[in-house]
Amino acid sequence: MTNVSTNPSYQQLPIIDLSAADRGPEARALLRAQLHSAAHDVGFFQLIGHGIGQEETDRLLTAMRRFFALPEEQRLAIDNVNSPHFRGYTRTGDERTGGRQDWRDQLDIGAERPARVPAAGEPAYWWLQGPNQWPEALPELRAAALAWIERLSGVAEKLLHELLASIGADPAFYDRVFGEHAHPHLKLVRYPGSAGDGADQGVGAHKDYGFLTLLLQDQVGGLQVQREDGLFHEVPPIPSAFVVNLGELLEVATNGYLLATNHRVVSPPGATERFSVPFFYNPRLDARVEPLAFPYAATAPGVTDDPTNPLFAEYGYNELKGKLRAHPLVAERHHAALLTPA
Repeated sequence: MTNVSTNPSYQQLPIIDLSAADRGPEARALLRAQLHSAAHDVGFFQLIGHGIGQEETDRLLTAMRRFFALPEEQRLAIDNVNSPHFRGYTRTGDERTGGRQDWRDQLDIGAERPARVPAAGEPAYWWLQGPNQWPEALPELRAAALAWIERLSGVAEKLLHELLASIGADPAFYDRVFGEHAHPHLKLVRYPGSAGDGADQGVGAHKDYGFLTLLLQDQVGGLQVQREDGLFHEVPPIPSAFVVNLGELLEVATNGYLLATNHRVVSPPGATERFSVPFFYNPRLDARVEPLAFPYAATAPGVTDDPTNPLFAEYGYNELKGKLRAHPLVAERHHAALLTPA
C-alpha cells in the first residue's frame, strides 16, 4: 500500500496503564493527562494494566484457532448469509470496506438475545438484535466468547469513565445509553495471507462507528493508523496490550475534540496467518448520543465532514448503515428493501 510513513517519531502509539486509576490521586491524575492527550491528539493508544489475565485470553484464542481449523463446511454451516442479524461466519472476500474486498474471514458475535423483527413504523435497526450462530463442534467457543464480551464491557466502561473525566466531563454522563441493553460486538478475525491477485487489503481504511474499540492482536503485525501527518503508520504489537481507538460517536459527542481515526490492516505476506479480536463497546441501538459538556468544548474543531458517511442521531442507524455496506450478500438476501438503488 502507498501513503505509509516511516517517521521514527511515530514508531509506537501512546501507552496507557489503566491500573493507575486505582493507585492513588497522583497516579490517577497522570493517567488522565495521558488519556486526554492520546484521545485528543491521536485517537488511538495501547492499553495495559486492564486486568484481563493470560488464562482467560488463552481460553478465547485457543477456541478461536480451533474454529478456524474446522473443515470449511462446518464453518459455512453458520454462514452469516443465513442470519438477518448479521451474525455468524463470513468467508474470505465476502466483506467490503470502501467498496473493495477485505481479505479475511471472521465470526461476528453479539449479545445473545432473541430476535426482534421490527414492527410497522419501528426503526429497521432492530434487525441487528438477535441470536448468534455457534459451531456445534465447539461448545467451548460460545462460553469463551460471551465471557470475553462481559469482561471487556467492564474494562471499556472503566476506561470510558476515566476518558470523560480526563477532559473535565461527568464520567457517568453516558451510562444511561449502555446498561443491560447495550449492543456490544465481538469479531474473531483471521487474515489468511495475501490475496491471489496481489491486493494487500486485509481490511480497508475506515473509522469505527461506536464509542470505543479494544483490539487484541497477535504478534504478526499489519495494523496501520493514520497519524497527525496524514500518513499511515504501523502499530507494533505489545504482548497482552489492547489497541484502543475512539469511535465516531465520541467524535460527534465532543464536536471533534476527541478523534475517531482512520485505520486499516495490510495483509500479511504469503501464506502467513494473522489473528485479531476486536471488541466494540457500543450503546443501545436506540441510544441518542447527546453533546458532551466539558471545559474544552469551545476549542473543538467540529466533526469530520464526509458526505459518503452520514452520521445519525440514533446509534442503531449508524451500525445498520455500516452492516449493509460491509455485508452485501446478507443485505441482498434479507434486507433488499433497505438498499439504496444504484
